[in-house]
This record gives sequence, C-alpha cells and structure tokens, in this order.
Amino acid sequence: MKLPKPVTIKVERYIGGLSRFKKINSPIKLSANESALGPSPKAIKAFKKIEGKIFNYPESESTSLRNVIAKKFNIKFNRIICGSGSDQIFDLICKSFLKNGDEVVVTEFGFIMHRIYADLHGAKVISAREKNFKASVKEILKKVTNKTKIVFIANPNNPTGTYLSKGEMISLRKKLRTNILLVVDDAYCEFMNKKDFTSGLDLFKNSKNVLITRTFSKVYGLAGLRLGWGYASKKIIESMHQVKPPFNVNSAALAAGAEAIKDNTWTKRAIKYNAEWAKKIFDVLKKNKIIANKPTANFFLLNFDKVKINSDQAFKKLANKRLILRKMNQYKISNSLRLTIGNKNANKLFIQTIRNILK
Repeated sequence: MKLPKPVTIKVERYIGGLSRFKKINSPIKLSANESALGPSPKAIKAFKKIEGKIFNYPESESTSLRNVIAKKFNIKFNRIICGSGSDQIFDLICKSFLKNGDEVVVTEFGFIMHRIYADLHGAKVISAREKNFKASVKEILKKVTNKTKIVFIANPNNPTGTYLSKGEMISLRKKLRTNILLVVDDAYCEFMNKKDFTSGLDLFKNSKNVLITRTFSKVYGLAGLRLGWGYASKKIIESMHQVKPPFNVNSAALAAGAEAIKDNTWTKRAIKYNAEWAKKIFDVLKKNKIIANKPTANFFLLNFDKVKINSDQAFKKLANKRLILRKMNQYKISNSLRLTIGNKNANKLFIQTIRNILK
C-alpha cells in the first residue's frame, strides 16, 4: 500500500533550552533568557480582560498594536508588521526575498534561527568568522558575493552577549551593496547601556534596505504569548503582508503587548533590576575565573577553560541544585554554558552554588 510521503526537509531543528533535567523537582529554568520579573501587571490585567472575547478571531493585521508601537517609537504605522514572535518575522522576510541559489550571510555564533529560516527557504547560508565571539564587519564583507540577498546580525548577539558599536553598524550598512537587505535583530537592545551602542531601530528607521526586528519575549516578559514585530520600508512590509498568515497574532498577545509596551515604569524597573544583577553576577564569575562576556543583555556566556571542572560537569552540579542552564552544543561553542539572569532567589542560589562547586 502506497502512503502519502512528505518531502525530505534537510534543515537543522532548533533545540530550545531545557526546562527540566532528569527527575529534578521544581527546576529553576535559567536556560531560555526569559524575563526575571515577568510582565507588567497592566499586561496581565489586559490578558485576563480578553477572556470573554476568545471566541472571536483576532485582528488580521494587528492594527491596534501597530498603532501603539508607532506612537511609542515615533515611527510609521504602515512600515510595521507583527508576528508570532520575532522569529516569524525572520520566516516572512526569507519567504519574501529568497529563492534557491540565493545566499545569506550570518555570523559564526549568531542567533541560530537566522540560519535555520534562510536554509528552510532554499538559500545557501554563509557563515562569517567572529573574533573573540564578536561579529566582524570585515569578515562579513568578505563573505558577500553577487548572490548575497540578506545579511543577518543580532545586536547584542545571543548567545555570546557581544555587540557591534554604532560606528561598526553604520559601516556595515554603508559597505554592503544597496540591494542587500540588512536584518538587524534588536531582541535584547533594551538592556544595553553602553555609550557606543545604538539600537537598530534608532540607527536605521529611515533606511529603505534594513529590516529591524523586536520582540516582546525579553524585557516585556511575554515569551509565552509569542509576539514580535518588524520595521522596514513600506514596500518590504507590504511584501511580507502578502505572505503573512491571516490572524497570525492572537488576541491575548495583542492586548497584553499593547499594555506592556506602554508601561514605561515597569520596563524601566526590569532594565534596572537586570543591570544590578548583571554586575553582581559578572563580579562573581570574574572572581571565580569563569570567562564571560561583559554585561550587555539578560544572560551570560560562561566558559570553563580556566577552572577545575568542565561545562558538562558544571551543568550537572548546578542541576543537582535545581539550576538548569543552556548547553551550547548546537552552537558548537566548546566548554560553555549560557546563564539567564533570573529572579532574586535564583540568582542567589546560582552564586552560592557556583562558589561551592569551584572551591
């Protein structure tokens, strides 16, 4: 008997951070870069309020949220597209721009979903070497050919926590051909407080050949609702709307997202909390000879080359204390783990545990 046979899809699958390990009771998840404080109380209230309307389809074009975003960032409504997480925006842009034989340039340790979506849509993915886990404008430009359609850059980058300065980003856009789309992933930009850093949105919101993506999963604490958005030229956004599924953002996400982005007090609180704990944790890591990126986002990339245990041993010892970190196997970053800055109790437990296991 012959049965339907799906096409063989030779694309790498994304492996998320573990939420559990073996049979640990009440694991503390520090593997997914989720918000330490959670969402704004106003966002939670909006989420609960939508309960009586879940039998209705949501807005097809996310109009209400796009209006809020436009007002918040002083940008144009018709240049915004919303998605089910910012990774749906990556999917839509690849679907709009790529065909078999096209090339996409990513960085060696850049966010893995960039390469997965490019690969899924038939492009050849070219990786540009990084220097000390930081993207290099020079190396990116070396990989550009006449077949290059898109260059992806996350700034700051996940999972390395490194970033390109304002000058480096401007240089990259200036030196790329004008018909190459630069995609700037701004997922962690709210946490940045470096003088030489400027977000992709602030740098390129008037550009016609840059797409900037933002997410509600990090500083706004709405990872479970899957919500993100993109900003580009009107022509690019219209092409993405052509291939966007109808009703791709659910009603709860639209309602909660609008309130989250308006609550400046809560956002500032989340940023301040993260900065304070980032400094405390970084000082502990440095004192214990764990190599890590300087604080930029809400996570650290930890390297164990200079301590007496390796990353696998550290992972197990931390897991024995219920702390689950992210392994870096999929990124091929050796002897390393990624640590999310958690709530106060989780951070204290991590500090106490890492000190004990490195004695």
